[in-house]
Amino acid sequence: MPFSSEVKKIRLSSFLNQAEFAKTIGVSFTTVNRWENGKAQPNIKAMKALKAFCVEHGYPYELLEKSWHEIMIENVEP
Repeated sequence: MPFSSEVKKIRLSSFLNQAEFAKTIGVSFTTVNRWENGKAQPNIKAMKALKAFCVEHGYPYELLEKSWHEIMIENVEP
């Protein structure tokens, strides 16, 4: 599943709108919106915040991390 779908699934499972989710993990609403629309990917700092959110709320982080790694690898390949 793509990163955009994974992050949206976590947010919706928490019953949060994009603005609430963004505030909780310390990013802007626009950032979450761009992640969910596949227009941007989180940096390391944001991924750490997403991991902390998942751990704190009991959501699996592995699929989110895996999909993020796939995006990062695609962006590095020539």
